[in-house]
Amino acid sequence: MNKRRGFTLIELLVVIAIIALLMAILMPALQRVRKQARTVACLVKLRQWAIYFSMYADDYDGYFMEGWKGRSGSDDDNRWVRAMGAYYKWDSDFTCCPEATQPWFTENGTPTGLRGTFRGSTSAWGYYGPGTAHQRIGWLKPMRGSYGINGWCNNKLPEQNPGGTNHWRTPNVRGAGYVPLFLGAQRYNFWPQHTDPPPDFDGQVWEGNTNISRVCLNRHNGFVNSIFLDFSARKIGLKELWTLKWHRKYNTAGPWTLAGGARPSDWPQWLRPFKDY
Repeated sequence: MNKRRGFTLIELLVVIAIIALLMAILMPALQRVRKQARTVACLVKLRQWAIYFSMYADDYDGYFMEGWKGRSGSDDDNRWVRAMGAYYKWDSDFTCCPEATQPWFTENGTPTGLRGTFRGSTSAWGYYGPGTAHQRIGWLKPMRGSYGINGWCNNKLPEQNPGGTNHWRTPNVRGAGYVPLFLGAQRYNFWPQHTDPPPDFDGQVWEGNTNISRVCLNRHNGFVNSIFLDFSARKIGLKELWTLKWHRKYNTAGPWTLAGGARPSDWPQWLRPFKDY
C-alpha cells in the first residue's frame, strides 16, 4: 500500500523562513515602487492643475486671481481655493498630493496634532471653510489640500499692494519656465524671499516669515513637485527652491545657493544629503 507523506515540521519552518527572507528582500523595493507611483500620480494631478490655471487666465483676460478680495470689491475670498472651485469641482482629494492626505484639522476644526511636526510634510492643510473654527469667506465646503500657490503670481490690485511691482500677475512673462506657480506645500499660499532660511526639520513651518520653508518638504525623495508659469510640470530639488525666480525682483543667487556662497555644512542636517544648486 502507498503511504501519503506530508511535510515535516522542519520542512514547514524552512519554507516559512524562505518566504520571510523573500519578503524582507522585496518589501523595500515595493516601498520604492509605491513612492515612485505616488510621485507620478502627483505630477499627473499637477498637469491637470496647469490646465485649470491656464483656463482661469484665459477666462479672466490673461490674469490670475487677486488672492484676496474679488474684482468687484466684495467680501468673497479670491484665493485660488474659491476662485478655481468651478474648475476642480471642490474636490478635496484633487487638492491633495498622494503623499500628503491626512489633514491638520478634522472637518469640525479639531486639531489632529500634525501641524508643525516631523509628519507635517506628509500631511494636508485644512480642513478650512464654512462651519469650522477656521472660517474662509466664500469657500463652499470645508477643504483640505497639500498644494499651494506662489503668492507672487497673484494679480494684486493696486489698492492691495500700493507701489508693489514684485507680482507676476499673468503667465505671459519672460522666463515663465523658471517661475513656480503651484506646488506641494504646507499652506495654500506663500511668498518666498531669497533670504528665507531652510526649516530646521522636515515639516516644521506652517506660518511666519520663512515662506520658502512652507514648500521645502521631502515628499518625493529629495524633491517637491510643481507647475510653472509656462504650465509645465516637473520635480524641484529641495535646495533648488532657492534658485528659482519666485518674484520679479527675487535674487536667484542668494545666500542659500552655491552662487551665493552656501556650503553643504550650512544646511540643516536633514537637507545636507540632497543635491546642491
